[in-house]
Amino acid sequence: MIKDVPSLFGELVFNESVMEARLPADTFKAMKKAMGDGKRLDPELADVVAKAMRDWAVEKGATHYTHWFQPMTGITAEKHDSFITPAKDGGVIMEFSGKELVRGEPDASSFPSGGLRATFEARGYTAWDPTSFAFIKDSTLCIPTAFCSYGGEALDKKTPLLRSMEAINKQTMRVLRLFGNTTVTSVKTTVGPEQEYFLVDRSLYEKRPDLLFTGRTLFGAKPPKGQELDDHYFGTIPTRVVAFMKELDRELWRLGVLAKTRHNEGAPAQYELAPIFTTTNIATDHNQLTMEIMKRIAARHGLVCLLHEKPFEGVNGSGKHNNWSISTSDGVNLLEPGDTPHENAQFLLFLCAVIKAVDEYQGMLRLSVATAGNDHRLGSHEAPPAVISMFLGDELTALLDSIEQDKAYDAREKVQMKIGVHVLPRFPKDTTDRNRTSPFAFTGNKFEFRMPGSSLSVAGPNIVLNTAVADVLSRFASRLEQAGDFETELHNLIKETVKEHKRIIFNGNGYDDAWVKEATENRGLLNLPSTPEALLCYLAPNNIELFGRHGVFSETEIRSRYEILVSNYCKVMRIEGRTMLDMVNKDILPAVSAYTRKLADGLNAKLAVNSDLCVEYEKDILKKLCNLLGLISANGKALETELGNVKQITDRQAAAEYYRDNVIPIMKELRKAVDEAETVTDRSAWPYPSYSQLLYGIE
Repeated sequence: MIKDVPSLFGELVFNESVMEARLPADTFKAMKKAMGDGKRLDPELADVVAKAMRDWAVEKGATHYTHWFQPMTGITAEKHDSFITPAKDGGVIMEFSGKELVRGEPDASSFPSGGLRATFEARGYTAWDPTSFAFIKDSTLCIPTAFCSYGGEALDKKTPLLRSMEAINKQTMRVLRLFGNTTVTSVKTTVGPEQEYFLVDRSLYEKRPDLLFTGRTLFGAKPPKGQELDDHYFGTIPTRVVAFMKELDRELWRLGVLAKTRHNEGAPAQYELAPIFTTTNIATDHNQLTMEIMKRIAARHGLVCLLHEKPFEGVNGSGKHNNWSISTSDGVNLLEPGDTPHENAQFLLFLCAVIKAVDEYQGMLRLSVATAGNDHRLGSHEAPPAVISMFLGDELTALLDSIEQDKAYDAREKVQMKIGVHVLPRFPKDTTDRNRTSPFAFTGNKFEFRMPGSSLSVAGPNIVLNTAVADVLSRFASRLEQAGDFETELHNLIKETVKEHKRIIFNGNGYDDAWVKEATENRGLLNLPSTPEALLCYLAPNNIELFGRHGVFSETEIRSRYEILVSNYCKVMRIEGRTMLDMVNKDILPAVSAYTRKLADGLNAKLAVNSDLCVEYEKDILKKLCNLLGLISANGKALETELGNVKQITDRQAAAEYYRDNVIPIMKELRKAVDEAETVTDRSAWPYPSYSQLLYGIE
């Protein structure tokens, strides 16, 4: 029987309550300060923490420890060391020092560095991040750490995220002091990443080389029924999936992950898990854990969890909605409008800072979600377009218009919404609706960035958000600090910001093709539909200066990340192209050829009886399949040629663009021919499980 949730929650986490119970009072106080304000912990106190952490972990059954970090591979990494140390009597004792807690030294040579170091330069360091709690996984104490090179350059996603959090904390504190707030000690951004995913039967998954090697189906005809009836969204969860979700929740709760909501998503076999908000750094760690645990729990139930952004052509892909806000140490949400936002000057200033940041650094926001997988999803009328815009809703937009025009704002009373059934209560109607087509939507007291793909670490988007907003707040603070009349200057600043950056605000339908034209031609917004062109934003001088100015990335670190991402794009496309060829040459062409031979033999047998009756079916199918066989073969050869051509290109950016412009179109043509052949080939003759089986194979 499952424990009650409060006693279960966080039982595998060395959290604040465990620290308070196991650490001396002065050490606990120092730890709280390190966690809350980002202060360094004294080395002597680190020994005390390490001993308490070891004792607790051993009592929980842990035998090893690892520095758990997030390299530029998109997943987490860990090297396990046991607690054992030789004893004089020939036995062993369990030891763990403060030095071992604070720093590790894994081999860094096999992790992506983007040219930061040569392969033979193997040394790398992990450094304990005390702002994120240690936890136990697989009988191993996992210590969240940053990861850097011998020269101190960041080789991971946590280090720049922590730097960006320091940047926005510093600049937000400057602004708050101007408003007379002297009690707040720190400011943190908070995030709640909603995680979408697919579940398929493992036995079917293992028969699909494309799913095994690329995470998505490279071939597959649409099933007779997709998501047209909208009957999957929020529908009854299949029994087998409920069992998976129950175990998933239990494991996540034990690890302190605030898993809150679960439901069916829009596409068949698609689901979502949403957590409660927490500090961005911890939310990022938790989301990485969530993706890992999802895959592990799915395997126990004979399922596979697919986190690719577009695993099935023709049905919705999976995103990860990044709900972002700013909160003070005393619990105040700085993006909370209150009952009268037109009177809340502080809220309006922070709102304008976000508007200005999103407009000025829209290219970096688009870049932060750019992957080969996400290119299939963005702009396909199921997710936001590749053009960045902001949704504020009618009330806030009207309020900003009135400020720009120096007109009095007619604050409307909240309207009571009548449901029409007497037993149901009336409740205040929200002043803003929800816009599911907007890339960056204000949803009451936070912004929902809806462009990240489901497999993406949320570190990247939040590094950009934190740094961009910090940069704007820095300029706001400098201007207001020099003002003779604070209130007048504040009004002028808000007014000017609205006027200069209102082009980024769009409350309409982001799926409308007319919007992309208006955005680019009339408003001058960026349209970066593919990853190769988005990645170039990394190299723009203003973006390099932005991150250098706030100490988030050095120019060397930025260029290394560009190299890693453009190289990864090329590798993904090459793997997909080679997988397609393998499937076509070894399975699809032989299967279709054998089926046509079977049809031809049947046709000849009927004609031998001297009858032209009842052979039209065989003639039509044979003709169609023979034509398709020719197309499949020709496109397969063309794809092989293009893969050979791109291999000769040494410049990675040029190679990425060649994949986009030459390889992907051939892949699409090849898929089109194969998918059509599947629709007229005997089910028993087709070599792979169909979409119908994959999407509807779980009860």
